[in-house]
Amino acid sequence: MTRKLAILGATGSVGTSTLDLVERNPERFDVVAVTAATNATALAEIARRTGAKLAVVADETRLPELQAGLAGSDCRAAAGQEALIEAAAGEAELVIAAIVGCAGLSPVMAAVEAGRTVALANKEALVTAGALMTKAAAANGATLLPVDSEHNAIFQCIACSRNEDVSKIILTASGGPFRTATAEAIAAATPAQAVAHPNWSMGAKISVDSATLMNKGLELIEAHYLFGLASDHIDIVIHPQSVIHSLVEFVDGSVLAQLGSPDMRIPIAYALAWPERIPTPAQRLDLLAVARLDFEAPDLERFPALRLAREALQAGGSAPIVLNAANEAAVASFLAGNIAFPRIAGIVAKALDENDLAAPQSIAEVLEIDQMTRRRVADTMQAVCQ
Repeated sequence: MTRKLAILGATGSVGTSTLDLVERNPERFDVVAVTAATNATALAEIARRTGAKLAVVADETRLPELQAGLAGSDCRAAAGQEALIEAAAGEAELVIAAIVGCAGLSPVMAAVEAGRTVALANKEALVTAGALMTKAAAANGATLLPVDSEHNAIFQCIACSRNEDVSKIILTASGGPFRTATAEAIAAATPAQAVAHPNWSMGAKISVDSATLMNKGLELIEAHYLFGLASDHIDIVIHPQSVIHSLVEFVDGSVLAQLGSPDMRIPIAYALAWPERIPTPAQRLDLLAVARLDFEAPDLERFPALRLAREALQAGGSAPIVLNAANEAAVASFLAGNIAFPRIAGIVAKALDENDLAAPQSIAEVLEIDQMTRRRVADTMQAVCQ
């Protein structure tokens, strides 16, 4: 059967990888809606190529450009938040949620409340609104499928096992570009060095998160909501080869791991075809070429972001939202050359220490806490720079 898809964030890295797989399997997928943040020209080309019925650009000023690009086609052009929600909650059976940042929260919740299957590549959905999202999914019969390589690996390892059979899950981290760097070298790190990930090709923000290990901290929070395990049942180990993407330990002592080359098309393909599998063009794993698999404990002194994320998860309430917002603001400041690399974790720690905000009861409240945190962080950074 053909599965109807909506691809939220079609022009980004996850979106383009999804399209590569969809276009290799045209008999299996029917793209009905595609969205982008600002790149109206690329979005129009994607909509024409896939035969989508609806194309949405989040930036309303880009709507004329999108309309011009779709002139003469059968695809309807729209713009703005309400149109994004329409794309997410429309006729698609499977929604690929790859909008970056909190801009994706409302569309993802709309898809969940419509009872859709949602393939989550948006960390913010569960980091900032995990309790709300999982509650809504249970109430509306929605299915949440993880696209992040680590969570997808766990999902594959658990498969048909019962939740009570799982003892703990083990997330693997590459360690980023500063895994073996001294504290002095980390203190002097430049944005160019921080975004030079040794294994994965990613955007600047997520590459910096990998360098601080905040990326793994955010994944820790996601894993809690996806798999229902407490913080002390989620371990993190450094695995520099990025061959084992995560592991699951069961109550009988068995440990299952998912291995593969570092290609996002593998977990995306699993989410697209689940519960079946489809071929991908990803490079096949050659264990003889890999030769060895190394593991080490994360250094929480050099990389305190991981500790901060675990503390935020344990604190609950608004803490994960504050963690995420403060980190995004601090990373943007670092990439702009305004603060030193170690200040990222320091700014996040200060925001968490000063957090006095109540737990959100709606997505609107999540967004309010996010914006309030960003304003507080901006004030903090301005005071430091004066």
